[in-house]
Amino acid sequence: QVQLVESGGGLVQAGGSLRLSCAASRSIFSRYVMGWYRQAPGQQRDLVANVIPGGSTNYADSVQGRFTISRDNANNTMHLHMNTHKPEDTAVYYCHARSFELGIIDYWGQGTQVTVSS
Repeated sequence: QVQLVESGGGLVQAGGSLRLSCAASRSIFSRYVMGWYRQAPGQQRDLVANVIPGGSTNYADSVQGRFTISRDNANNTMHLHMNTHKPEDTAVYYCHARSFELGIIDYWGQGTQVTVSS
């Protein structure tokens, strides 16, 4: 089992910045696909960004060039650096981990709210 805990959400003005953090209960980042998803009210949960064990990253088109995903393997922590916020970034952001060790197993954090005011 893996527990994921997000932090860093809050209220930000359009054009501003926030950093989200995800702490894992044990060392997984170098072996799991790690990512951030978000879900706005009435919408499906969508991928924002992810990073594979080898270090390659992938971003949704809507955040490309504004958001950066990073991980700190030594401290079992992952971050999402969000810049130049837009009102449409308002959502609950979830930390996600996918394991392939015993088939595909997904782990989710509890989510953290990000609200962008215009």
